[in-house]
Amino acid sequence: MTSNPVTAVRRLWRGELPLGAAFWLWGVLGAAVVNLGTSALFLALVSMDLALLAWIAGYACSLPYNLLALVGIWRSAERYEEQQGGSPRLALAARTVSLVGLVVISIF
Repeated sequence: MTSNPVTAVRRLWRGELPLGAAFWLWGVLGAAVVNLGTSALFLALVSMDLALLAWIAGYACSLPYNLLALVGIWRSAERYEEQQGGSPRLALAARTVSLVGLVVISIF
């Protein structure tokens, strides 16, 4: 891993991270942190009767992050399968789980 966050995001987007790091760090851990944080912000703003601002704040960070993670995992799975000779089943599982999981948490 790199210590520069911009480089890490760029590597994720390009699919240059190992599939395990893309899936577990960005797709599971990162998504949990981002989505729980934006959900808490959403609930706090709704409780202050700021529904429109809550909706904007709740989705303005989570949707772009979830899209970034999904694209990065998808591309890492492709690289894992095609260039590294990894298991096609594992690559498909990573794609499927990340697609379903990130879509579901993006909606709720």
